[in-house]
Amino acid sequence: MSSRSTVRDLAQIAVFAALIAGLSLPGAIPIGSLGVPITLQTLGVMLAGAILGPRKGTLAVTTYVVLALIGLPILPGGRGGLGVFVGPTGGYLLGFILGAFVIGWCTARLLPRYSILPALLVTAIGGILAIYLVGVPWTAVTVGIPLDAAALGALAFIPGDLIKVVVTVLVASAVHRAWPGIIEPKPWPWASATGETDASGATVGPEASDRPAVADPSVQQDDRS
Repeated sequence: MSSRSTVRDLAQIAVFAALIAGLSLPGAIPIGSLGVPITLQTLGVMLAGAILGPRKGTLAVTTYVVLALIGLPILPGGRGGLGVFVGPTGGYLLGFILGAFVIGWCTARLLPRYSILPALLVTAIGGILAIYLVGVPWTAVTVGIPLDAAALGALAFIPGDLIKVVVTVLVASAVHRAWPGIIEPKPWPWASATGETDASGATVGPEASDRPAVADPSVQQDDRS
């Protein structure tokens, strides 16, 4: 990797870490009695994964979480520090890292086409399911309630998170059209069993490799030996 690429990657990571922090500034809207508010942080997490991919997106979110952990007041309400992470929202903050990775990993396998419907699905899996898998059990433990009660309380966040998924996909779709190659396309793990992908991301069937080579008609063979 060239020094120019490294500087560009670091700049992108820093910009998206700052974006997540900026989306935290409007504050939080408390919901229910679990102490887990509605915030715009998740939108920044989804955008990081969908635009930067698994490596840079995860690093951007990790940077934001680490800065909050060491005490910078970049969480909603100007909070920060270890105390936040041992509270009911701590699991969601850690789940942000997993969510960004899942979205980025899946998005790399949707490119270069980035069809809207598959993108909505994988963004919802990473931006909602993956984050909740960490956040809900954490809330149940810290608040001292049954897991099913914590999961039921988390349902209040689903409508807002679905809106964030739609916004993320629309923004990411525009970005990938304007700047193709910002995420390197990758094949799905099962693609090796069914075929390889060509430069455009299309799957080439395995039978293609079994076909006999066709002689180039422009090459004339000399049989006068």
